[in-house]
Amino acid sequence: MTTLTLLSPAKLNLFLHITGRRANGYHDLQTVFQLLNYGDELTFRLRDDEQLCLHNDIDGLPSNDNLITKAARLLTTYCHSQNKKTQGVDITLLKRLPMGGGLGGGSSNAATTLVALNHLWKANLSTNTLAALGLELGADVPVFVRGYSAWAEGIGENLNAITLPNDWYLVIKPNCHVSTEEIFLNQELTRDTAAITVATFFEQGGHNDCENVVCQHYPEVKKALQWLKNHGNARLTGTGACVFASFASQEKAQAVLNNTPTEWECFIASGMNYSPLHHLLRDSQ
Repeated sequence: MTTLTLLSPAKLNLFLHITGRRANGYHDLQTVFQLLNYGDELTFRLRDDEQLCLHNDIDGLPSNDNLITKAARLLTTYCHSQNKKTQGVDITLLKRLPMGGGLGGGSSNAATTLVALNHLWKANLSTNTLAALGLELGADVPVFVRGYSAWAEGIGENLNAITLPNDWYLVIKPNCHVSTEEIFLNQELTRDTAAITVATFFEQGGHNDCENVVCQHYPEVKKALQWLKNHGNARLTGTGACVFASFASQEKAQAVLNNTPTEWECFIASGMNYSPLHHLLRDSQ
């Protein structure tokens, strides 16, 4: 195999509780990552040389700063340290997910790159090794590497697979970009929410501790959230800016989508418990 095309899926945080803050500034949290059957698309084509070439750059984001490029270089360095052969690759990105939306697009792209190149290079690295490499690129990368919806704790890296209903989700991206760093540094952010159990989540759900702060500082998010709450149990994902609501069927999600104001980017997608990366990893090891 010399060419591989993969979905780089979005994620939603079905809730986000911040349970503490560490001395190094990182926050302890609890969340559920719900993977979606919608996202970016990445195509990898092996080259006859050692060049790592990313095509279809994102406007305003230099190629060297893209997590795709960083992931490819990180994996190359690690493979060489283990006396494993690597190869150049052309990477083409079809970008569907909005930037700065809280959908994990960059993290998903990085994870997809790690898993795809491990497969194409026949490096046979373990899932744990790839997840550890991914954590060097960002706290959300490991969940995409492992390729399953998950209950997460710690800074988001302690993951356990969770089976979620196959709900449909309407996702709205307001016309703003939310700074994750700004929200987590905000003095008004709740940082002492009591920890809950998985059983409590299934019985009672949860909330997003970032939601109030984001709505205070980003009126567009508040506006979208209020509109969507008229149609379902709307919530913020991550630190935003995207908001979402779940529906029992594609038809119900589509009906609300059809009435969504045209000022917002939006899409519907189904939740999935396992992504294509999960199955590809099993094939590679």
